[in-house]
Amino acid sequence: TLLSSACLLGVSGDEFSVLRSPQSVIFRDGSWPIPGERIPDIAALSMGFSVEEDLSWPGLAVGDIFHRPRATVLVTVKGVDKLVMPKDGVSYPVENAVPFSLDSVANAIHTLFSEETPVVLQLAPSEERVYMVGKANSVFEDLSVTLRQLRNRLFQDNSILSSLPLNSLSRNNEVDLLFLSELQVLHDIASLLSRHKHLAKDHSPDLYSLELAGLEEIGKRYGEDSLQFKDASQILADSLQKFADEMYNLYGGNAVVEVVTAKTFDTPLVRKSRSILQSSQVSTSYNLGYPYNFNYAVVFNIVLWLMIGLALAVIVISYNLWNMDPGYDSIIYRMTNQKIRMD
Repeated sequence: TLLSSACLLGVSGDEFSVLRSPQSVIFRDGSWPIPGERIPDIAALSMGFSVEEDLSWPGLAVGDIFHRPRATVLVTVKGVDKLVMPKDGVSYPVENAVPFSLDSVANAIHTLFSEETPVVLQLAPSEERVYMVGKANSVFEDLSVTLRQLRNRLFQDNSILSSLPLNSLSRNNEVDLLFLSELQVLHDIASLLSRHKHLAKDHSPDLYSLELAGLEEIGKRYGEDSLQFKDASQILADSLQKFADEMYNLYGGNAVVEVVTAKTFDTPLVRKSRSILQSSQVSTSYNLGYPYNFNYAVVFNIVLWLMIGLALAVIVISYNLWNMDPGYDSIIYRMTNQKIRMD
């Protein structure tokens, strides 16, 4: 029975790891499994948003509800169930690893903070899939997203190839270049964002969702026991930790950086996405109709308490007028009475 329970809890061994998080978001140490389909809900709850279905998972504590993170960064790594990170973080097993997306979180951010144009970036370099909302269009305008752009970016003077130890990986292999181009994207996101540090200090939360499949292609090409796969896994772990530290520091220590590692997904993800090849201008609107504006609660409270205050004022004034003694309380009556007596 014990063996069967252990198998049910973690057949794949996939992990959800928290690399960096602020003090306002508390992830408890433990081995509680996370249902794969609830990972977007964990991201939403950590940002202070509500979810449709209650999540009874003890790993995420309530935290400080008045100070929520300014950004959430979620990186999905395909082809490996676990990465050995340079720094000790909090990790949880993923149960039933199914494909997921953060579209619901992006919709919540866009709905609540549409007037403040937050940064929302969803990117899968190997699939040439990118979606940008708000100020992400201007911040990441020069970000390489197509395979041709990624290849050309790698061979520029300031690319990661000039400083990254390749070990057994090769610059002449297409599979290796795909893996390295994803690392270049991580570097460029942090570099481009560092030029717009003021965006990390505004009041609207930002969202980054990245999918990396280069390591999976390395495993298919060389095998998971190969030296290339081991070197690529170590390089990716180091690059992810560096990326997490950079994003965490850019947001002043108020960002959550998470990594999901999945060997394989149970079912393919069917979702609507916008390819950068389909349109040169990325849409900045979901074209949704909102039931009410974000300021609805503020306006409602102002009108409500103003009406209550006016009603109380009318009641108090009417009561005092009704019980007023004209000969004692009314200065008009007293002055008129004195004038009559003098005459």
